[in-house]
Amino acid sequence: MPVVTISAAYGAGGSAIGPAVAEQLGVPFLDRAIPVAVAERLDVSERDACDRDESIGPWLSRALLAFGQMGPVLGGAGTETPPVAGPDEFCDATEQVLRERAASGGAVILGRAGALVLAEHPTALHVRLHGPLAARIEQAMALGETDRAAAERLAQQTDRQRERYVQHFYRADARDPAHYHLVLDSTAMPLEACTALIVAAARGREG
Repeated sequence: MPVVTISAAYGAGGSAIGPAVAEQLGVPFLDRAIPVAVAERLDVSERDACDRDESIGPWLSRALLAFGQMGPVLGGAGTETPPVAGPDEFCDATEQVLRERAASGGAVILGRAGALVLAEHPTALHVRLHGPLAARIEQAMALGETDRAAAERLAQQTDRQRERYVQHFYRADARDPAHYHLVLDSTAMPLEACTALIVAAARGREG
């Protein structure tokens, strides 16, 4: 079954194109289901997994405080508490989920450095969606995601977070076209056209 990874800048329409590609290829679309699966694998809450998803932020410190594990460090009375998974464990678990889903019948995977995790997959298609910042902000608003002020803020925050994630764990630039078979400016054509191009390319790769 086809395997497609999609790396999308904010406002590039990945959350709209991904499900459409999956539907036409007849495979699952994986986005929000990934941190849910990671939470089950690491035995943490879904909220914690979502906080840590595609992030290298200060989640671990917050989690340690929540579990009381900072007590001994701060001179308090420490009590025995369950171990908290660190950033590397979250990344490893995410990779395992991606590889298992790709091997179990195909999937369309949004984000999570899928093109790098599945770089050795023999038939996977790796796609990058991008476009000028101003056009992506307009597209995000057209898709009903947010207002202009929030879109401008989210564009910078989201892109920076995802790029830092890829750089930190894979020592790579998420924007580098060398990681992808197909790079599309998804603000320069209808999302339906982007979907059709990706579906055709995925079927070609599978063949």
